[in-house]
Amino acid sequence: MAEHSTPHFQNDQGARHIEIGVREFMCCGASVPFDHPHVYLDMGDEPEIVCPYCSTLYRHSPKLAANETNPAGCLYQASA
Repeated sequence: MAEHSTPHFQNDQGARHIEIGVREFMCCGASVPFDHPHVYLDMGDEPEIVCPYCSTLYRHSPKLAANETNPAGCLYQASA
């Protein structure tokens, strides 16, 4: 399966907020069967954004790489 060009994140942990290293990304909600449509989110110049489906608060952190999250483990990995 091809890698996503836009990072995808999920909130299986039920975290209050997730710090990410990108401003444009896709939110998946949580793992199946608790996922939602993969929605594209763009923070623009804002430091944070809320997913309209699952209400996860995402905060941009320039200290993180595009594939890193805080808390760790929120990067979506598509199964083969």
